Amino acid sequence: MVLTVAANLRPETNADAFGRAIEAHRRDVTLLCYRFLGSIHEAEEAAQETALRAWRARSGFRGDASLRTWLHRIATRVCLDQLERRRGQPRRVLPTDLGPPADPHEAPDRAPNDIAWLEPLPDELMGDAELDPAARYSIRESVSLAFLAALQSLPARQRAVLLLRDVLAWSAAETADALGITVGAAASLLHRARAKLAAGHHRTGAWAMPSAWPTDPRISSLLSAYMRAWETDDVEALVSTLKADVRLAMPPSPSWYAGRAPVVEFLRRWVLPQYRWRLGLTSANGQPAVGLVGADRDGLERPLGIQVLTLEAGGIAEITAFMDPDIGRRFGFG
Repeated sequence: MVLTVAANLRPETNADAFGRAIEAHRRDVTLLCYRFLGSIHEAEEAAQETALRAWRARSGFRGDASLRTWLHRIATRVCLDQLERRRGQPRRVLPTDLGPPADPHEAPDRAPNDIAWLEPLPDELMGDAELDPAARYSIRESVSLAFLAALQSLPARQRAVLLLRDVLAWSAAETADALGITVGAAASLLHRARAKLAAGHHRTGAWAMPSAWPTDPRISSLLSAYMRAWETDDVEALVSTLKADVRLAMPPSPSWYAGRAPVVEFLRRWVLPQYRWRLGLTSANGQPAVGLVGADRDGLERPLGIQVLTLEAGGIAEITAFMDPDIGRRFGFG
């Protein structure tokens, strides 16, 4: 739902209603901040800061643009300020951004590290977020892990221009005004951002799926077979669900694996024997996902994280397993 503040909600006449209107947009603002920052925790903090700045600046809102647009302007500045404070720190990444695939016969790297990992997005935060029909990216693609990982590689202002122009479908003039730059400068930033994104982001996978993927019987069958293979330790059945060029990553380990045989060897050798697995279907970043719960030898179950899956014709193309119990709990497992 997009709210436009009418005259009876003007802050000078009805502060309480204005505050409620700001709060009604919190989820949508959080989603924009997540695209900027790649972290749900940082996005929630940025959305809170956006609400505070909006409240303090409420006397300056006159309804010339929608409240949503006004809040997005403030959120953009909040995120740019946050990225400026992080300048010189590593960008948020996935293991596949860091180097070549690992050897599945060797133990994965589980040493503690200070890598800033991209974090998964619970789909309830997508909610009723809207995109202009003129936007270059669909709602699902604009939060997919592949798009987010590519987006994080852009410098802050290029990231901002691309999000405002191609995801929110703002005009060149609106974008330039929000960033305090000329239209020509905004156009130059957008050109460079699109070129860099095109070089590292290939539009296949999750966004090619039907928007109602949970009801697609072929996808449901594939996911059921994948989950059953894990739970029954059936390696042959697992193989049948994977594409030949499947990739597997398991942050916070920087190790990742490429190709069906290496992925299956890694799972068979280092992962499947660790627990008796129970999986539950969920979704993250607009993609199918499964929650991971492991039972030890005493039968004690604990949440281990979630896997976000990229599906393509022929099977599962990418498995990104976020091995963090807190992430599992956030998605309702444990």
